[in-house]
Amino acid sequence: MTPNDDILAKKRYFAIVAIRLAGAMLVLIGFVLIRGGWELAGQPTDRWIGVALVLIGAFDFAVMPRLLARRWRSPREL
Repeated sequence: MTPNDDILAKKRYFAIVAIRLAGAMLVLIGFVLIRGGWELAGQPTDRWIGVALVLIGAFDFAVMPRLLARRWRSPREL
């Protein structure tokens, strides 16, 4: 593994970790909105915004790192 490959692998790892953290934060913010801890646009609208944030955050947390890892996977050598 060359030094350039090592640097690229570190950048990709931190990108995956950042996406997971962002997804977790979206889920937490969504739950706060659903519970009524913050008020953005009024109660019924805040709950729908919270539900949308939870769904987007769950997708970011669970699916996006796998998609990126699959895209960045090294080619198999025969």
